[in-house]
Amino acid sequence: MKKRGLGFYLRIYFRILAQDLKSKMSYRADFIISTIGMIFTNISGFVSFWILFRNFPSINGWGYYEILFLYGFSLVSLTPVQCLFDNNWSLRMYVYSGDFIKYCFRPINLFFYYQSEVFDIKGLGQLAFGIGTIVYSWGRIGLELTPLMLIKLIVFLITASLIMIALQNMAAALCFWMQNSFFVLDFVYRFRDYAKYPVTIFSPVFRFIFTFIMPIAFIAYYPSLVILRPGEVPILSWLSPLMGCLFFFLSYKIWMYGAMKYSGTGS
Repeated sequence: MKKRGLGFYLRIYFRILAQDLKSKMSYRADFIISTIGMIFTNISGFVSFWILFRNFPSINGWGYYEILFLYGFSLVSLTPVQCLFDNNWSLRMYVYSGDFIKYCFRPINLFFYYQSEVFDIKGLGQLAFGIGTIVYSWGRIGLELTPLMLIKLIVFLITASLIMIALQNMAAALCFWMQNSFFVLDFVYRFRDYAKYPVTIFSPVFRFIFTFIMPIAFIAYYPSLVILRPGEVPILSWLSPLMGCLFFFLSYKIWMYGAMKYSGTGS
């Protein structure tokens, strides 16, 4: 099969995206209600922090605006998995019904083709809220604003996103081997709520779990330390980009391995 370049996949992606957005815009009320619901969900998280810090000036050395920065950082870093990989939630249904077989006969990358079919546009509301929270907390903390700091922020946001994408990819791919895989995917999804907190507030056991087993500490805590506390950055923070890339690559290989072993209904 002819090797496809990045330009080819970008053209294909934007064509698929245009069709998906057209279909979603035909149900505008559903889109508006879903977007408003997501915005209010994020606002509730903001309010919960405000209520908490009215009673406690800091939590284990972390102030209100630092926690708020982590919250905004986690929202932005979780947006790609919300917008670009939402089709993972439907994977098990395609596999169990046998409809997944239709993706196996196209002359393009199977993973790309499947994931690009759905774009969850309401995740853009989460992105906007997250960026606003970062900007607000950035100013309140008094962080230095330089081109280098912005580059660091973007790089570590991207690599933090790769961790959650990888977790979801691997959880979703389990449907190729086990029938009741939804609970694993849901379990991984619920763990993302812990990403908005500093890992240091948890017990040593959970710190180990959130760092090396279910590495949600790399979604916000470790990457954001490069911005928040540049004078005391642990080695794990600098390793975040490498961890994100390696973890995503591993999840891609697992997903593709399961897809290549797929043989139709009942697999």
